Amino acid sequence: MSRIPRTALVGKYFHKPGPELRDRVPPGQHLASGFPVLTYGQTPAVYPEDWTLTISGLAESQVFRWDQVMALPQTDFTADFHCVTTWSKLDVTWQGIAIPDLMAQITLDPRAAHVMVHCYGGYTTNLTLEDFSRPQNFLAHTLDGKPLPPAHGGPMRVVVPHLYAWKSAKWISGLEFLADPELGFWERNGYHHQGDPWAEERYSDR
Repeated sequence: MSRIPRTALVGKYFHKPGPELRDRVPPGQHLASGFPVLTYGQTPAVYPEDWTLTISGLAESQVFRWDQVMALPQTDFTADFHCVTTWSKLDVTWQGIAIPDLMAQITLDPRAAHVMVHCYGGYTTNLTLEDFSRPQNFLAHTLDGKPLPPAHGGPMRVVVPHLYAWKSAKWISGLEFLADPELGFWERNGYHHQGDPWAEERYSDR
């Protein structure tokens, strides 16, 4: 896998942030005027009536249907979004379900310390349980007041604002809880296992 140069996407649609934004824009990032779409592979066609979220691993097995997830508390979120390919979009507005509200419906084994996020289309990404369970994280089904488009992960994606956006997996289909860390798709292909944008954890040194 070839790495995307940090300057590859800088041009008419991206600009360097001013000094007044240094506390919001991580090192090496440029501001996007739009909301770029970057996807590895094809965009799956998933409809809300067919969507499910499977809970597996070190947790009580269960499958959430769309209506069950939508019956959970609904919250409006505004969050910055940082892509590893060096662009950031500030103040993105979403609606969805806070991860702690989802986790309240899941019975975990005490040994669970990591999460593998599974997605329609076969994508995976790994997080620690601590990183995943933060109250700032959410499942998103609405973007800018409209149903989340398939290109942006609709009908449902996870959003983890404090990490690079490859951790905010599109088309989420399952959560597998693990005792030990395992690597997801991009992590197996050279990306950092955690992905903190403020530490510029873009690529693994292993």
